[in-house]
Amino acid sequence: MPPQSQLPRVLRFGTFEVDVPAGELRKNGIKLKLQEQPFQVLCMLLERRGEVVTREELRNRLWQADTFVDFDHGVNAAIKRVRDALGDPPDSPRFVETLARRGYRFIAPVHAQGTQRVAQPRAFGLPRNVEAVRPVYLLGLAGAAAVILALVVALNGVGGYRWRPGLGGKRIESLAVLPLENLSRDPDQEYFSDGMTDALIADLSNIGALRVTSRTSSMRYKKVSKSLPEIGRELNVDGVVEGSIMRSGNRVRITVRLIQVPTDQHIWVETYERDLGDVLKLQSEVAQAVAQKVRMRLTPAHQARLRSAPVVNPEAYEAYLKGRFYGANVTGTLAALKQAQGYYEDAVQKDPTFALAYVGLADCYLDLGAYRRLPPQEAYRQGSEAIHKALQLDGALGEAYSSLGYLDWQYGWNWQTAERELRYAVELNPNYIEGHEALVWYLAWSGRRGEALAEVEKMRRLDPAYPFASLQESGVYYHQRDYKSLVEAAKRSVAANPNGWSSHYFLAVGYEGSGWPAQAVSEYQQAVELSQRDSDARAGLAHAYATMGKRADAEKILTELQRQSKVTYVSPYMIAVIYAGLGQNDKAFEFLEKAYQEKSPDIPYFLKADLRIDTLRSDPRFQDLMYRMNFPN
Repeated sequence: MPPQSQLPRVLRFGTFEVDVPAGELRKNGIKLKLQEQPFQVLCMLLERRGEVVTREELRNRLWQADTFVDFDHGVNAAIKRVRDALGDPPDSPRFVETLARRGYRFIAPVHAQGTQRVAQPRAFGLPRNVEAVRPVYLLGLAGAAAVILALVVALNGVGGYRWRPGLGGKRIESLAVLPLENLSRDPDQEYFSDGMTDALIADLSNIGALRVTSRTSSMRYKKVSKSLPEIGRELNVDGVVEGSIMRSGNRVRITVRLIQVPTDQHIWVETYERDLGDVLKLQSEVAQAVAQKVRMRLTPAHQARLRSAPVVNPEAYEAYLKGRFYGANVTGTLAALKQAQGYYEDAVQKDPTFALAYVGLADCYLDLGAYRRLPPQEAYRQGSEAIHKALQLDGALGEAYSSLGYLDWQYGWNWQTAERELRYAVELNPNYIEGHEALVWYLAWSGRRGEALAEVEKMRRLDPAYPFASLQESGVYYHQRDYKSLVEAAKRSVAANPNGWSSHYFLAVGYEGSGWPAQAVSEYQQAVELSQRDSDARAGLAHAYATMGKRADAEKILTELQRQSKVTYVSPYMIAVIYAGLGQNDKAFEFLEKAYQEKSPDIPYFLKADLRIDTLRSDPRFQDLMYRMNFPN
């Protein structure tokens, strides 16, 4: 009997997964043809990820000692078939790196799902003693160019570096990067200083052992006159990174300081000056230096990632920073989303290999669909193309997996796949606050209140100053139809974000569900105004009017939406809920069916919890619709 070994059932990397017991390689769920010997080579490389596997070791694993075969030709052929299956060219590998005269190394992050005891074949030998593979946290998520790791060491002796003792043996385990000051004094360059701040936060966030405050919380301190110890206490961090940046023509100069919060002591300061074309290298150097000074060791996987980091066209990166700048200020308006979208499209046109720009572009399409500014089929098609292109270029982006999970949930209606991808995103980057948000919404929607609230608390521990935690909590109570708790959470959200229309919207739903339609109307009206007349807020207002007996006001909104639908896209779901409020159930079901047929994201998001369609729930037609949706329990 062959020996037994505890093995992960599924090993995932990029868009690929290896089902070990089944002996299958799949890409995006589709089985790829790979013969047995190349499959065993791939398994061995995965088993020893990050390590050099020599050609001799491959020979010993693949063939018995008494086998008569041209070993060199066999190994070469097996490696070539693995590369062909993965689309991994040897001159610019993303997965399998060749080390001349030594062997091969698997350099991409690997994640395991499940374990299963399987027998090891005598001749070819599946991987032995495979441990539960942890996700690899990546430094340089913002597309940093390849950097020779010796530069980190070299910082100790060049560039005006100054070290001041004082850590007293205490390790900085949490960090906030404050907005870099724009020394050019040119308001048109704010996108550049904010973008560099954002990139540094993203780079440091991928160090799993280091808690890094989100961009949203850090940016609240832009041009705020508070002492660093005060800011550090409010953000509950051990250390603060601050500095300034100045751009003059094609030269960029950045000064960065690391301060220990409890003592307000400068631990390290450095000034860098580079050509604009080297800006990615610059931010990578800064991130590495900060990581070194807070005593965070880079794993071999981090180091391999840095060695293979792609070079990005500087003009493309500048367009990307503008997209991030405008996208971060998106309030749900078409103009803001379109502006960000235009810059991302410019970025990928200038550099078709820029993975993060494709993620930003995908998010724009998905947001346009979510805010009902774009037909769902168009949002899904373009968003799917962009996100899969990003993962094809770089299969280890936490942001990309979060967007892919949202795509599969709201547009693809693939519930289990969506959850797996949303969880993988936060495993790749535990500090990615937007990834935690998406997971909260999914857990709340799927009825797992305890898990969703636990994820909200995890967000608060990661980033105590994050202003949108109460909004996420509101979403949990919305999907649970707990209107008393929803009112309490939404009031906190409104206090934290008085100009956020979603906060007023949730408060309105809480009031309406609690039997207070007059208060609901007031909050719906604010949501309509702040959202620049979003159709969801208008449909909520119409439904509240109908509940109060103000049919004429509800019918006026219905007429406006129907007239608008002849010019621009209007979600049929929103028309359906107004008909439901007016008691016209046949018309309501007509438009619900239209929403189902076009795979509107409003259907999976609202159908289970929306109080506006409660009058339809006892109808057999509604039960049929729920059956066809096949929601998870």
